[in-house]
Amino acid sequence: MMSDNSKCILYIEDNPYSRTLVRRILEARGYTVLEADNGVTGLATAQEAMPDLILMDLSMPDMDGYETSQQIKSIPQLQHIPIVALTAHAMRGDREKALAAGCDGYISKPIDARALPGQIARFLNKRQEVEGESCT
Repeated sequence: MMSDNSKCILYIEDNPYSRTLVRRILEARGYTVLEADNGVTGLATAQEAMPDLILMDLSMPDMDGYETSQQIKSIPQLQHIPIVALTAHAMRGDREKALAAGCDGYISKPIDARALPGQIARFLNKRQEVEGESCT
């Protein structure tokens, strides 16, 4: 079984600055961070890498984060992977819409760089008993 600091996180986000910021924060805590710049690539990467957690931007061109989350959750071998919406969508009802689309959690932007690693750790700890190795 992998230790907490070697967990693999897939971040599906079209904004390269957001991806860089989150990757730096999480890699500094020992996480492996994979990136996808759109929903189609994210879906393929999730199937290939089997990450421990997926961070999902909801506003992406082509296939948005809602549809990407629904597609990931429709694939039996990916259903157990927690998806956390990491998004600027912070209006009333956005959290519920994200959860209805298959997200297991919701973090609004702008992110709190100090709080993010703890938030991620809580989602990963919920999943720890479910799976072993990942990011193969």
